Amino acid sequence: MADQTLHIAMYPWFAMGHLTSFLHISNKLAQRGHRISFFSPSKVQQKLEAFNLHSHRISFIPIDVPHVDGLPPGTETTADVPSLLQPLLVTAMDLTRPAIEQALCELRPNFVFFDFTHWLPELLHKLDIGIKSVYYCTISPATVGFLMCPERKLLEISLTEADLMEPPPSFPASSIKLETHEARALVGASLMEFGRGVTFLERQMGSFSNCDAIAFKTCREMEGPYCDYVETQFGKPVILAGPVVPESPTTELDEKWAKWFDGFKAKTVIYCAFGSECILNKAQLQELLLGFELTGLPFFAALKPPMGVESIEAALPEGFEERVQGRGIVHGGWVQQPLILKHPSVGCFVTHCGSGSLSEALVNECRLVLLPNMGDQIINARMMSRDLKVGVEVEKGDEDGVFTTEGVCKAVKTVMDDESEVAKEVWTNHAKWREFLSGKELENSCLNSFEQKLQQLLQ
Repeated sequence: MADQTLHIAMYPWFAMGHLTSFLHISNKLAQRGHRISFFSPSKVQQKLEAFNLHSHRISFIPIDVPHVDGLPPGTETTADVPSLLQPLLVTAMDLTRPAIEQALCELRPNFVFFDFTHWLPELLHKLDIGIKSVYYCTISPATVGFLMCPERKLLEISLTEADLMEPPPSFPASSIKLETHEARALVGASLMEFGRGVTFLERQMGSFSNCDAIAFKTCREMEGPYCDYVETQFGKPVILAGPVVPESPTTELDEKWAKWFDGFKAKTVIYCAFGSECILNKAQLQELLLGFELTGLPFFAALKPPMGVESIEAALPEGFEERVQGRGIVHGGWVQQPLILKHPSVGCFVTHCGSGSLSEALVNECRLVLLPNMGDQIINARMMSRDLKVGVEVEKGDEDGVFTTEGVCKAVKTVMDDESEVAKEVWTNHAKWREFLSGKELENSCLNSFEQKLQQLLQ
C-alpha cells in the first residue's frame, strides 16, 4: 500500500465521457485514502455529484467557462454544442489557464491529472513547486500507439491515408488495420484546428511529450505490448490504473423503462446507444433502425437526433413506429446505461465502442455488436473484434464507410445465434474476460501498483 497520502488535482476535457472517466479513478483513489481536488465547469457539478462516492475526500472546484465569440452563452461541455463548435470550447478551456494557475498555487497538490490542456506540463514546470503532470488518457494504449507514436514523425511529414492504414513499423504484432474511409477521416481530424492556433495533433503530441507520466485505465493482461510500445516511443513512464470498472449503481432503473424491459424474455432485447457525442446522419440512422426491425427482435435504441432534425421522432423511417409498436423504442434522451446493461432481458449491446461503454459492456453478459464512428472507437472495435474476439463488427463500405440495414441485421443475428461458431467464440471469450475483469483481486493489484508508481514519480 501507499506510504504517503497523495493529493491529486483533476482537470479533464469538458466532455461528459472524460469528466466521468476522471471521476471513476478519483473514486478508486479516494477509497484508498487519497485527497482529490476536481476542477469542473460550474453547472456540470450537479450531474457529477451523483457519481461522487467519497464526498469527504473528493472536492469539486467550480470553473467558470470563459466566453468565446461564436460559443452559445452558458456552454460548458461538448454536449451543449455541435461538434463543429468544439474547437471554440477548447479555446475557452485554454483561457482558464490563469484561474487554474492561481488555484494550483493555493492547493499545491502532488499531481495534476489532465488530458486536453497541453499547456499544463509547461505551466507546472514554470511554477516549480514540485507538482507533477500525469496525462490520464481516456483512450487506449493501442490507439495512442497506432495513431500518434513519434516514429510516425507526424509533426515533420504530411501523413497520407495510405500511411495511416497500416501500423507503424515497430508496432506490436496485431490485426489492427484501418479502412480507407477511416484513415481519410483521421488524417482530416488530426490536422483540424482544435483551439486557437493549435491543431488537434499538436495538442495531443504536446501533452504526451511534455508530461511527467502517461496513465491508462487498462491492465497488462489486456494491452501489455501496446503499453510497452507507448513507453518506449515517448520515453515516459506508462502507469496503469487497471480497468477502473465503476462501482455498481445504487439507484434503480426508471420505473417506465424497467416495466418495458420486464415485458420480454431473458437475453432477447437489443440495446443500442452511441454516447453523448456520436450523431449519425439521417440516412444512416434509418439504416440502423431498419436493421433492428429486420432482426425481428425487440430493441431499445438511445440515439441523438441527426444534425438538422429537431427530434429523434422526426428522423424515423416512414411507417416505422406503427410496425415496431410494442417491441421497439427509439429514445432521444439520456438513459441509465449501466442499469440497462444489467437487465436480464438485454441480450445484445450495439455500441459505438467508446472506452467507457466497452468497460461497462465487458463486465456484463450482453453480446457485443461493434459500430465505431470515429477516432479511438475504430481502434477499440478492431481490438475487440480481432485481437480479443469478444464481439462482431458491422460491415461498412471501404471507401464510403456506409453500413446497410442488412449489415446491421447480419451482425446482430450472428452474435445472437447460439448455433453459430462465431457466436460461440465471442461468447466464450467475453465470459473469460468478464470473469477476469470483475475480480476484486485484479483491481487491488492494479491500484497498488498504480499508487507505487505515483510515489516513485515524487522521489
